Formats: sequence, structure tokens, C-alpha cells
Amino acid sequence: MKERLKTVLKRLLPYGEDLMEQTVKSGVWVGVMNVTERGLELSLLVIVASLLSPRAFGIMGIALLTLASLKNFSELGIQAALIQAEEDDVDHELNTAWTMETARGIVIGSVLFLGAPFIASLFTEPAAENVVRVIAFSPVIVGLRNPAVVYFHKSLDFHKEFVYRVSGASAYFLVTVGWALFDPSVYALIFGYLAGDLTRFVVSYLAHDFRPWPEFDLNLAKQRLGFGKWITANSILYFLYSKGDDAFVGWALMASALGFYQLAYRLSNAPATEITHTISSVTFSAYSKVQSNVEKLRAGYLQTLRMTTLLSFPAAIGIVAVAPAFIRAFFTPAWQPMVQVMQLLALYGLMRSMGATMGPVWKAIGRPDYITKLSALRVVLLAILIYPATMRYGIEGTAGLILGVYIFPMMPIDIYLIARSVQTSPLRILREVSYPLLASVGMGAVVMYVDWNLDLGAPVAEFLLLVVVGAVAYAAFATVLMFSFDWKVKQNLESMVEAIA
Repeated sequence: MKERLKTVLKRLLPYGEDLMEQTVKSGVWVGVMNVTERGLELSLLVIVASLLSPRAFGIMGIALLTLASLKNFSELGIQAALIQAEEDDVDHELNTAWTMETARGIVIGSVLFLGAPFIASLFTEPAAENVVRVIAFSPVIVGLRNPAVVYFHKSLDFHKEFVYRVSGASAYFLVTVGWALFDPSVYALIFGYLAGDLTRFVVSYLAHDFRPWPEFDLNLAKQRLGFGKWITANSILYFLYSKGDDAFVGWALMASALGFYQLAYRLSNAPATEITHTISSVTFSAYSKVQSNVEKLRAGYLQTLRMTTLLSFPAAIGIVAVAPAFIRAFFTPAWQPMVQVMQLLALYGLMRSMGATMGPVWKAIGRPDYITKLSALRVVLLAILIYPATMRYGIEGTAGLILGVYIFPMMPIDIYLIARSVQTSPLRILREVSYPLLASVGMGAVVMYVDWNLDLGAPVAEFLLLVVVGAVAYAAFATVLMFSFDWKVKQNLESMVEAIA
């Protein structure tokens, strides 16, 4: 049975000599995985939001925010270093990696458990104390997982990554929804979260036959941490600019405001998040294998940018256009304050998906310091402006600030550096993104016009109709641009179909 399964998987994802073909097929696996995982999460949010209050989501947000802060501030960067390493077999390093990650997980869990009263008082939310103590088990479980999961990325074994992640997402969905129906409280979210971690822990050992044992090689640790130090620094800065707004909203306003803000972010950035995960999962490994060949690196980057924006731009503009109809159709009136925040953060997701194509290149060519330095600038700007923006305009002001800083000055700097890294011009980068942007804006205008003039008296039907109108409009605009101008996405799509076939 095991051999038959291997044969089927090899047919689905044959590892030929052509790295681009392998990368495309891996991208398909990751794309399907991310769509499945995100679909489960969005379904969960829609179902559970009708059962739980915004405050419950805010309390869970406090726990997740605290967990994320400790994980990011203690990120070792070992997995990224092992993926970036040129040698294919890193078994001799996995015991050391597992020992370090396990120790890290235990330390984080202990800090969370013991510091729960202080965390609850910091956010003036007593109910968060027990929730933080329960989530303290999460980093311990994650730290004990099989370190051989690094091969899912390093060897582009994304069929295994699919099973690993989707199994966890399925457990999260089933336990959360089931618990919420029985007990509609924040504990539905927390126990569902832990169920996902436990499931992934079990699958990590079923998916690979490596078995870790406590061992520590100081020389190996120093070697990998030398690369990982930039990943660590960037992880800290990433937390500050991606979660610092959450922390400020939770501290300055209240748990319900944090619930609105975090749920709006997760809904509006769902497409961008999954697209960026797909990009970073597949392209970092692929770029690392051609890091010394600038011509192949440039061709791979431009193709990635082309295909990413083809999907992410219409998704982001589409969310802006249908956000009011979506909230009317699937949420109670209590969630209405999310609409404008969703629209602003959807535009941020558009910018973020474009920016996500750049990080894997910089890591692959050994310049993760670019990410760190750019993140530091972004953190400084947000730190200066977040207080007046949030206190004057509320969560809408916070969302607007996040978007504004990314538009300027971050994106111009990003474009300049990536153009220099792959030896092309900034105008070439802008030309590549202008086509999907034009098609997406046209689609958004059509959807908004239909929404303003539509009144079926059935919110769900109206939302579904708008989605169909948007898909048809984008396909029409994209087709016109594809055949009228030098937008090479047509050739890329044909190559993808050939590679998959």
C-alpha cells in the first residue's frame, strides 16, 4: 500500500531535471493547500462569528498576540538556514535543530503560563488570564514536532506539506465549530487552536521516518545561527510592524475593538496571506538553487511577480468592492464597524502580496539584511505615527496608517532594491504590475456600480452575484490587456499548463 501511494505521488509530482517545472508543480500543490486551508478558516470565522461576540475574538487575539511576540522575539532562523543550505541532506543537523527548538518551546510556554496574570492586567482584560495559560501549551507542542518537516520545503515535497498543514486546519475547524455549538465562548477558539497543533505534531512523524534525539553540536549551531541571525532580527521587526498595530489597538482601545480589527485583517488579507505563503514556500527553495545565476533568477522573479499579481490584485480590489455586501450577507449587525477597516486592509494586502515576491530573492542570494533594514525603517515610521492616527480615527486610522506607510516610502524602496538584485530596471517591475492593476480597478468599478444599483432583498444572493460579476469582468479586462499589449502572463499560463500536464 505504501509503495502504491509513493507511485501515485510520483506521477502527480515527478521530480525532473527542470527546476522551473518542479517549482510550478510544487506551486500548484501549495496553492491547492493554501486555498483549502484558508477556505476552512474563512468558513470557521463566518460560522463562529455568528455564535461568539467581538469581545471573545478580542480575548483570543490577546493570547495569540502574546504568543506571537514571544515566538518572533526568540526566532532562531534555523529552518530558513537549513533550506538555504546548498547541500540536500541535512539529517546530521536535525537533532541539534530539534533540541534547540524544543528548549525554545518550553521556555516560551513557561513564560506564558507564569506571566498570564501580568498579560491580562496589561490589556485590562481579566478573562485573558486563563486563555493565555491554556495557549502556553502550543509552543511546547510545536517545538517537539519532527524537525524533518524542513524537507517539505527544502526538497519541494509539498504533497507532504499539504497533508501536514491541511490536517491541522481541519482539526482546528472541527473542534472550534463543534465546541462553539456546545459552548459559545472564547474556549472554542483556544481548544480548536491547540487541536490543530496536536494534529500537525502527529502528522509530522507520520510523514517522515526521521526520529529526533536530544543532541547539541555547538559548531553546527553557530554555523546556522550565523545565517539565522538576520532571520531572527527580521522576525522581531516583522512582529513589530505586523502585530504592533494589534498590540496598540488592544492596549489603547478595548478587547472588542481588537476583535473587529483582527477579524477584518484576517478576512481582507486572506487571499494575500495565502498567496504570500505560496510564494515564500516555493520560490525561496527554488531561488536558493539558482542563486548564482542572475539570468535565471531574474526570469524566475519576473514570472513569479506576473503570476502573483494576476491573482492577488483582483482578489484585493474585489474585497474592497464586495466588503459591504459580504458583511450584510454573513454577519450580524454587530460586525458592521468592520467594513471600512476591511477595505483599507484589503488594499494593504494588495501591496503586501507584491512585496512578498521580493523577500525570497533576498534570502536566497544571502541578503536577508535587506529585509531587516527595511523592516526597521517601517517600524520606526509606524511607532511615530500610530498613536495620533489611532486615537483620532480609531481602528480606521490604524488601518489607514498601515496602508499609507507601505505605499510610501516602503514600496518605492522595495522596487529599487529588487530591481538591483535581479539586474533589471524599476520601470520593468512597474510595467509588470500595471496590467493586473488596470484590469482589477476596472473590475472593481463594475462591481461597485452593480452593487449600488442592486436590490434583490436577499443579501447572500446579492453577494454571490457580485462575485460572479467580478470574476467575469476581471477575465474580460485581463483578456483584452493580454492580447493588446506585451503582458506575458499568457505564455506563463501556457507553460504552467504544459508543466502540470
